Amino acid sequence: MAIGDRIKFFRNLRGMTQKWLGMTVGFDEKTADVRMAQYESGTRTPKEKLTDDLARTLDVSPQALTVPDIDTYNGLMHTLFALEDMYGLKISQLDGTLCLTLDRDNPAYRTMFDMLNSWLKESEKLQDGEITTDEYDEWRYKYPEAKVSRDRE
Repeated sequence: MAIGDRIKFFRNLRGMTQKWLGMTVGFDEKTADVRMAQYESGTRTPKEKLTDDLARTLDVSPQALTVPDIDTYNGLMHTLFALEDMYGLKISQLDGTLCLTLDRDNPAYRTMFDMLNSWLKESEKLQDGEITTDEYDEWRYKYPEAKVSRDRE
């Protein structure tokens, strides 16, 4: 999810208008809503100081707004949080093991279920020795194209 989408998501979650948020971070009253609309639409990208100001106003970490860097643990966590917001990914526990599950009430449930189920089937084929690691990697790295061609076989 792009930074503009995240700003809009948290602004709506907090019940704020674009104008109010823009004025709170220092934009002139006459242009505050237009400026915020530009950031939310991706026409403009906020610099680090503005991102920090928006995060403070929205009462979130700046990392919750920026596109997370999954090469860090904090970035990975914020990616998972974004997946929870967007697709209904939830954390739970089953028999003492942490699990990621899908919220059945989320509109994205069916699509996410189908996609993750495809992944599970390929992973099981690898574990059962039906496909090689190279074939599994080809499926992952070319998804969804590889999915279409393999489903035809």
